[in-house]
Formats: sequence, C-alpha cells, structure tokens
Amino acid sequence: MRLASLLCAAVLAAFGGSATAGPLAYVPNEKSATVSVIDTATDQRLRDIPLGERPRGIAAGGGRLYLTDGKTGSLLIVDAAAGKLLKTVRIGDSPEGVSLSPDGRMLAVAVEDDNSVALLNASDGRPSARIKVQGKNPEHAVFSPDGRWLYVSAEEAEQVDVIDVAGRQQVASIPVGKRPRGIGFLPDGSRAYVASELAGKVYVIDVRQRRVVAEIAAGQYPNGIAIHPDGRRVFVSNGRDPSVMVIDVAGNAVVATIEVGKRPWNMALTPDGSKLYVANGRSGTVSVIDTADMKKTADIDVGELPWGVSIQ
Repeated sequence: MRLASLLCAAVLAAFGGSATAGPLAYVPNEKSATVSVIDTATDQRLRDIPLGERPRGIAAGGGRLYLTDGKTGSLLIVDAAAGKLLKTVRIGDSPEGVSLSPDGRMLAVAVEDDNSVALLNASDGRPSARIKVQGKNPEHAVFSPDGRWLYVSAEEAEQVDVIDVAGRQQVASIPVGKRPRGIGFLPDGSRAYVASELAGKVYVIDVRQRRVVAEIAAGQYPNGIAIHPDGRRVFVSNGRDPSVMVIDVAGNAVVATIEVGKRPWNMALTPDGSKLYVANGRSGTVSVIDTADMKKTADIDVGELPWGVSIQ
C-alpha cells in the first residue's frame, strides 16, 4: 500500500497535479512555443505545455493562464491544471505584456502594432475597450493595486503613460528615461518603479503626484521589475550584466547584486516573497533567488527564449 501511494504521488507530481507542495511557476518560452511548469517547493520542472506559436506575456489567476501569442496576434486563455487551451481571442499584431486586475475580473494587454492597450473580461476574453497611448510599441500595461490606473511602458518612449481604467482613456504621461520596460507598484500603491533600459536607471514615481521623486542607477539594460510583498525591496533584472539587483525602498539604494543567467528579463515572486524566479532568455533557464539571503540557489532548464514568469 505504501509503495502504491508513493508511486501515485510521483505520477501526480510529474504531471503537475495536486501532489505538488508549493505554488506553480509558469514560464512562456517564445522559441519553443511552450510553457514550462515549475514546482516552487522543489524547484523541479514538472512538464512543458505546447501553447501557441510564440507565447510571450503571461498572467495567472483563478486557475487560469493568460498568454499573448506574438506570432498570431492572439490572447490564449488556458486551464492551468489541465494545460488545456480554452479560448483564443484575436487581439492585434504583436501583443506583448498582459496583466490581471487586482479583482481578477479584467485583463490588460499591450498591443505594439497600433500603440494601444486592449481591455478584456477575464472570464471569457470578451473585449471591452481599446485605448490608444502615446508611447510607440507598448510593452507592459500594469494595474495599480487599487485597480484605478494602468501604467504603460513602451519601447519607443521616454515616459510612462497613465490610463484611467474607469474612464477608458489616457490621462497623463510621466517623463522617465529612454525605453521604459518593467513596472511595479508598492503594495500600498503609493509609488511605482520603472526600469528604463537605455537610460540605465530605475525611476521612482509618486503615484498621487504623478512625478518622479528618485532616480536609481542600475546595471546595463535594466528590464524586469518585481516588488516584494512586504514593500521593502524592489528587484530589477539587468539584461546585459547579467544580474538582478536589490533596491532598499526606504533608502532608494542598491543593497545587493546577484548574478543570474544570460539576458535576464521578466520575473515573479512566490506569494510569501521567499523566492524570486528570473527568466533568462539567452540561457534557456530560470534562476531561483532566496530573497532572505539574497543568493541564487538554482538554475532550472526550461525552453528556448523564456520571456517571463507568473506564479499561482
């Protein structure tokens, strides 16, 4: 009986079932056209799910995955547990980042081709609005913690565009450095952190005043942003170093730099904030960082050109 139970648990773990002890990390691999599934309790890759033709942006919530497919110009809605594609929604050419609203009801997708952000219902993918932004080739559209605002970065921009979600329109632009990329908000929504790739800086924005209050020197080509749930630390990936640096929020100072794989890009933290998972595009790996010790603990092989990570 004991042997049978162990075998059953092993099979479930291998297929991403309920035997896993930790949240699962999902990693879209652009060139492989797969999503790698990692058990964050063991840091083992459980399986690869074939999805789309060029999966890029990813968000997870409510047992679903939401992915953009850069080649087909679509949003893919996926049952996470089954690894089954539920629906494909045409969005427009070259969609990139996707984010889920704090209440889990709305999706925002940055669409590069027509310089817009598409809003959709998370339940069925039904489009509800299309909002033009000033920046060209928008990459990320990120909800504020209260769901009132979307901050939008773009490859051809020197500003972050601000969308009023209820009003369905852009209402402001906040100047930052060239080519803003990753965006993250403190849990209380008071500040946003923006990595500007060509400027080599992270810009700290006062959300209420809509102005930059600090500039922090980063490594080469800062890109991804992840903010610890306790609001005390900000993690920034530096694409050309390659490294992840840690910013102390209270002092706006870099307190650690951690070497990771080649071309680190987008990242995600476990819900308890104990681990950071970093997608390394050119290494085909995900680096795992212990956020308490600020040290890398593992490199996990995934597919080719991993774009980012989402955890649920």
